Amino acid sequence: MADDFDIGRIDEVIHGRIRLGIMAFLSGADTADFATLKARLQTTDGNLSVHLRKLEEAGFVAMTKSFRGRKPLTEASLTEEGRAAFVAYLDAMADLLPAR
Repeated sequence: MADDFDIGRIDEVIHGRIRLGIMAFLSGADTADFATLKARLQTTDGNLSVHLRKLEEAGFVAMTKSFRGRKPLTEASLTEEGRAAFVAYLDAMADLLPAR
């Protein structure tokens, strides 16, 4: 394992706790609205916004804004690139574990 270790395989965009939580949650859900993500990740509006923006800028998350009735609705979903990056991230993490 130590000979194969490559720190560069760990995606810095995903690795942060909140961003990792967003990616993990969205990998199991087609779409999640802002309020659901905020509650599930136990974070603030501002903190969640910053992390979603970083994932969106990387092309990992797509954001859509609409209205439900008269209330604004912001939803996030993983892009194909985001799903592939998340799988690669999980593979890199798994490679850090000793073989059984």
